[in-house]
Amino acid sequence: MMEAEVQYVFNQTGEPTAAIVPISLWREIESERETAYLLKSEAMKRRLLEARKRQQGLSLDEAIENLGI
Repeated sequence: MMEAEVQYVFNQTGEPTAAIVPISLWREIESERETAYLLKSEAMKRRLLEARKRQQGLSLDEAIENLGI
């Protein structure tokens, strides 16, 4: 993860209650959370790993035709 300036918000007693992070860091965190969520399902994990190995995909027109839309 990239090093970024994180700002902390404290309450009246001096306890940290929130953090402000640069948007680039936040997007990286969101991406990692989404990946972790998807990998919880064995079926989705298998699909993602299979998709990663694929060398070619479908064009938009082929996908539309295959979906019948």
